This record gives sequence, C-alpha cells and structure tokens, in this order.
Amino acid sequence: MKKLILSATMLLLAVTAAQAEKADANKPTTINYDELQIDDVKQIKTLIGNVVLTRGTLLMKSPKAVMTTDPEGYDFVVLTSTAGTPATFRQKRDGAGDQWVEGEAERIEYSNKTDLVKLFSKAKIRRLEGGRLSDEVDGEFISYDSRKEQFAVKNSVTGESKPGAGRGTMVIQPTIRPAAPAAPTPPATEK
Repeated sequence: MKKLILSATMLLLAVTAAQAEKADANKPTTINYDELQIDDVKQIKTLIGNVVLTRGTLLMKSPKAVMTTDPEGYDFVVLTSTAGTPATFRQKRDGAGDQWVEGEAERIEYSNKTDLVKLFSKAKIRRLEGGRLSDEVDGEFISYDSRKEQFAVKNSVTGESKPGAGRGTMVIQPTIRPAAPAAPTPPATEK
C-alpha cells in the first residue's frame, strides 16, 4: 500500500511542472457571502451562504468558511461543504499555455502564508491544460503545495496513510501529439 501511494505521488509530481500563478500572492482577497459574523478579539470571521473567495486567479467556493488571521496578518481559511455541495478551489498555474489546477472536498483548508491547500474527505484534484483534463487524482486527503510544486495523497482524512484505510485513484490522460505530416504522394505515371 505504501509503495502504491509513494508511486502515485511520485508520478503525480512528475506530471506537475508548473507552479501556481505567482502574481496571486500580491493580489487582494475578495470574499462574497450571504452572512458574516466577526470576532475582532479572536480575529475570526465566519462566512455563511454562497461563500466565494477570490485572490487573483485563486477561486474558492463553499457553503461556509471560517477565516482566522494570525498576528502577522496572514489568513487561514477552512471551507466546509454541505450535502451535495462540496467545497471547491481553482487556480491558474504559471507556465506556458492555459494551465489550471482545481479541486473539491468536504473540507478545504488554505493558508495564504504558505499557499498550501489541504483537501479532506472525498478529495479530488484535476489539472487542466487549455481547458482539457490532463490529470486527475482522488483520495481521502490531498495536500497541494503550489510553491514547491508538490502533491501528497494519503488514504485517510487525518493526512496519514494507514493500512487498510482506503485507496486512491489517479488518471493520466494520453498526451495529444500533432499528427505526423503525410508522406508526399508520388506523381502518377502514364501507362
């Protein structure tokens, strides 16, 4: 089991060649919601109903989010799902072409200090290139570090791999290569 998870993680690392959009770190965070509760003493914001968080190309959505701000001013967000509505995220990646990474889970944790996204329970991450699905991985826990270009997939929601806890799946789409030019047709000979 550990070999399978290690192999899947290594393969996924090999196919993830671009980082998250670097410019996102310098963009303001905008949050839309239906209801907001703020505790200024504890630096906690509870956002309820149609929560949409945008920071540059980073887009996160969920029915509920709790944002905590640390003494340095960095935000830590926990997005939670409801029945039938998962928490989601999507972010453009640096690099050539139109590259995106998107994911969903029952709970998503995001730190703007580390740009680390953790997906818990029924977690899925997809990589898209030019709008076309490139790779997809699912498991009970996925950690996506956009700065280091690394994914880690574990078979339990605790973020640890446990014997018999479950299995993940990875789907790698075939690479589409341009068709080879057709060989020239020899001129017709007269008979």
